[in-house]
Amino acid sequence: MQTCSLCNASSPDQADHCVNCKAVLAENSTTAQALKRFQANSRVNAVTVVSSYNACSYCYEQLDTYPVDKVPPLPHKGCSHSNGCRCFYIPVLNDIYP
Repeated sequence: MQTCSLCNASSPDQADHCVNCKAVLAENSTTAQALKRFQANSRVNAVTVVSSYNACSYCYEQLDTYPVDKVPPLPHKGCSHSNGCRCFYIPVLNDIYP
């Protein structure tokens, strides 16, 4: 499930638009917004894609640390989990303290 960052409604992984407000989820889902914040933060030099323990095999293959400009969008289009993509982003910081 994808969560719309504008209205907080849940939409299926396959949806391109929010089921409630019709926002474009590729730009306005909570995961897309998180990735945009990570990419704009100069302290983030990479992003790790992680998943829950019961992810599908496709998602397990995608688990990796990516340069901030090469991070794959979530949810993964190849995900076959019955509950949808179980992956999320974690930033890798190059500087922890100011």
